[in-house]
Amino acid sequence: MKDFKSLLSNYKVIFFDSYGVIRNYNGLIPGIRQTFEWLQNESKPYYIITNDASRSPDLLAEKLHANGLDLIKPSQIISSGMLAKEFLDLKVKTGVVAYMGTPDSAHYIEHPGLEIIPIQEVNEKNSDQITALVLLDDEGFEWLDGINKAVNLLRWRSIPAIVANPDGAYPISKQEVGIAIGGISWMIEKITGKKFIRFGKPDSQIFMFAWEMVKAQFPDITKKDILMVGDTLHTDILGGNKFGLDTALVLTGNILPEDAETRIIGSGIAPTYICTSAVIDNQLSIYEG
Repeated sequence: MKDFKSLLSNYKVIFFDSYGVIRNYNGLIPGIRQTFEWLQNESKPYYIITNDASRSPDLLAEKLHANGLDLIKPSQIISSGMLAKEFLDLKVKTGVVAYMGTPDSAHYIEHPGLEIIPIQEVNEKNSDQITALVLLDDEGFEWLDGINKAVNLLRWRSIPAIVANPDGAYPISKQEVGIAIGGISWMIEKITGKKFIRFGKPDSQIFMFAWEMVKAQFPDITKKDILMVGDTLHTDILGGNKFGLDTALVLTGNILPEDAETRIIGSGIAPTYICTSAVIDNQLSIYEG
């Protein structure tokens, strides 16, 4: 049995998921600020690795600051939207990119050579100009119209289809979840037979992106020096495991404490540790694998 502070002390760099670890539907996880104050006092590097592509790192940091956690800088946030942007910069340099999401999420696909339009503006007259479809965000727009437009666009055109957040669902209360943009992409794939290009956890590309940032600052770091802390087996824990990192599952998000053992056995995805939360004070690890 270890407290979370002792666990963090064993690693040189910490990767955190955001939703379900740092914050949830009620705001910040109570006491989580203490963890980041301790990390700052210890000069221990950390990064937030998130599948949230709804806002730029600047706006994601602003939201955390508004909730009372002003210690995290935009440069410490690695979003799956950043990888989608990198793909477009390299592979889709001209034309019109249609996106599903809010104007804030469209930050990730802005490029000097591209015109970007919301999926609702796609029609038979302009569909032949669309060079890519990107699913960024699941809130703030009319789903039915957006899904119908996306389905028909992919029927009309053979273009790259990208989803920046592969999460199927996210917690909206202690007992309930909401459908996330990754879940919408599964529906569109099933209907159209078109496979989406996915970025974000559990794909190793986002971990490689973070790894390269860490190695640029700390050349002697190895993967065994990094702990990935997350609340979801199929994204945070599976992704960290596949990349060769130790992983800590916290029970403040997607998995209820009473369900943890069953979910791990059923999925076959085993974290290195299970912890009650990512709060350092008086929080015991209840499992060490």
